[in-house]
Amino acid sequence: MGQIQIYTGNGKGKTTAALGLSLRALGNGGKVFFGQFIKGPKPSSEFEALKAFGNNFIHKTFGAGRFIKGAPSDTDIRLAKEGLIQSSDALASGDYAMVVMDELNGAIGCGLFSVEQVLEAIKPRDSRTELVITGRNAHKKLAELAGLISEIQPIKHYFDNGVPARKGIEF
Repeated sequence: MGQIQIYTGNGKGKTTAALGLSLRALGNGGKVFFGQFIKGPKPSSEFEALKAFGNNFIHKTFGAGRFIKGAPSDTDIRLAKEGLIQSSDALASGDYAMVVMDELNGAIGCGLFSVEQVLEAIKPRDSRTELVITGRNAHKKLAELAGLISEIQPIKHYFDNGVPARKGIEF
């Protein structure tokens, strides 16, 4: 039976945790749908490697690839709502061992859609499909549904000392 897992907190590693779970599902012969909210089509090294799994790993981005400050644009909202529809379809299909909704918490927090819309979108989830949700500030209503919540907190980060994001490590 599929569970709902949430990876939240201010530390680095939420998406990385979801990618590790995805790799585990793929290694077991399962299919994975990995939808990223807010993030844009800019290539990231891990997704290049996961192309080796062909149609067993579906990666979609539903954002413009920028931080949303203030009110989201019509484009931001349109992309996010399309992501919610596609993720809901993947969850209901029974075709996927795992569906990842990366940065979903942030999308709710930015006002791209309401938590009620998310709850409706995940309601038709096939009972065998694992749902993984990432992003800071997990909403209480989603947390109530989760079977697992991990909060990732920063202790020390080299970004604070001016080290920029490095290809192959951060992207």
